[in-house]
Amino acid sequence: MKKKNIVLCGFMGSGKSTIGKLLSRKMGMAFVDLDAYIEKKESKSVSQIFADSGEDYFRQLERDAVKELAYKKSIILATGGGTLTFHENVAVLKNADNKIILLDLPVEVVSKRLKGDTKRPLLNRPDKEQVMRELYEKRLPLYRNAADIVVNASNSPMQVCMEIMANL
Repeated sequence: MKKKNIVLCGFMGSGKSTIGKLLSRKMGMAFVDLDAYIEKKESKSVSQIFADSGEDYFRQLERDAVKELAYKKSIILATGGGTLTFHENVAVLKNADNKIILLDLPVEVVSKRLKGDTKRPLLNRPDKEQVMRELYEKRLPLYRNAADIVVNASNSPMQVCMEIMANL
């Protein structure tokens, strides 16, 4: 049975937005970045939502957005790094017959990609590298458990897209 939507998951810096936009063009499907969707609805950046209202409030907005988007047709959804660490979000996406794809890459590649990045609220701290590694270790098994397909996101965006399309 063909799945309706493609949901990209993975750690911060795994390329969900980049790959999602490229896949969207190649497959003729609409692209939705979950964080951007929430930012537009709230008229605030994710960082500002975290600062003003905290992570719990953001996670509620995220759950609501997942419920809104899960049943849309023909979208490629780039989730936030924490979205699929919550069983409720995974269940909603699976029940809506979406195909979940993990963009997998080693923590060393993540570290290089996120060097100098200041837009990630969970990493805006002095011990950024340690926090990133701890989050990575905690989240990776949850991503793997949620994913229908796992692709190597260390490759070029075009290679990753071709691997995803070959696996669909």
